Amino acid sequence: MTTATATPAKKAAKKTRRMDAQMIPTIAAVVIFLLMIIMGQALFGTYLRLGFISSLFIDHSYLIILAVAMTLPILTGGIDLSVGAIVAITAVIGIKLTIAGVPAFLVMIIMLLIGAAFGLLAATLIEEFNMQPFIATLSTMFLARGIASIISTDSLTFPDNNNFDVISNEIKIIDNPKISNDLSINLGVIIAIIVLIGGYVLLHHTRTGRTIYAIGGSRSSAELMGLPVRRAQFTIYITSATLAALASIVYIANIGSAKNTVGVGWELDAVASVVIGGTIITGGFGYVLGSALGALVRSIIDPLTTDFGVPAEWTTIVVGLMILVFVVLQRVVTAVGDKK
Repeated sequence: MTTATATPAKKAAKKTRRMDAQMIPTIAAVVIFLLMIIMGQALFGTYLRLGFISSLFIDHSYLIILAVAMTLPILTGGIDLSVGAIVAITAVIGIKLTIAGVPAFLVMIIMLLIGAAFGLLAATLIEEFNMQPFIATLSTMFLARGIASIISTDSLTFPDNNNFDVISNEIKIIDNPKISNDLSINLGVIIAIIVLIGGYVLLHHTRTGRTIYAIGGSRSSAELMGLPVRRAQFTIYITSATLAALASIVYIANIGSAKNTVGVGWELDAVASVVIGGTIITGGFGYVLGSALGALVRSIIDPLTTDFGVPAEWTTIVVGLMILVFVVLQRVVTAVGDKK
């Protein structure tokens, strides 16, 4: 009797210890982010200025959105390689339509629908044709990038009074008399925060979210439990692609221009953000909040390496090394958790 009751208790304790161990990469990301800020401030004296913090969030709000988008497939053990290409095709089409005189609000809706269509295609290939997510999204990546190149290879710029600037217009929270030291946000930052909150609610307060985590643990087990696995997969890839289109809207609103090559490698930046934020690459554990933090760590690497005088091409090496470290750390803590 005692043994029978003790077994479930031991299993629960083991599961709790394992979850605690899996939090280590996320905690490490927090520590690294703080250390980078402290080091930047100590050496260059600008990293705690309100202007720098404002720029960090305004310039990289699109990456936070992409990180949330990428978290969903990675939690299932999948991936979405098409997000960068979806940014490209929606950006090119969006600016082309704006130049043609289509109202900005309608252009944004069209861009989101294009993203959703690519997500639906990827989900169909995965669920109906039993393709691996890597292959399915690789296919949609080349398709989107190719169409974007056919539409235009020129650098496209928004016309005047295009109404996309409603997203990029700065909202001052603290108006400091010192130059470039105001605390500001814009609608793009607000959109990124809403996406982050929405991702958190989806994953932790809905049946779809529980299904996503269950798929990452074991798809067959999730199906045996009667969870809507197929519907969840469609939700994941449609949402991921639609968020990529939303990231495109925020990005081109801030920059004011785009080309068919925009978004190249952004899927890897999104993966880096998710992994640095503590999401297990094989699925089953992770948080969108961690992914957002990972996006900030990824974003701060660029100014930090620039201030140190490191060549731009070395930034990629730094990001690659960070991914390697965090993946190895995940493997180690998972192995230790299994032994306990």
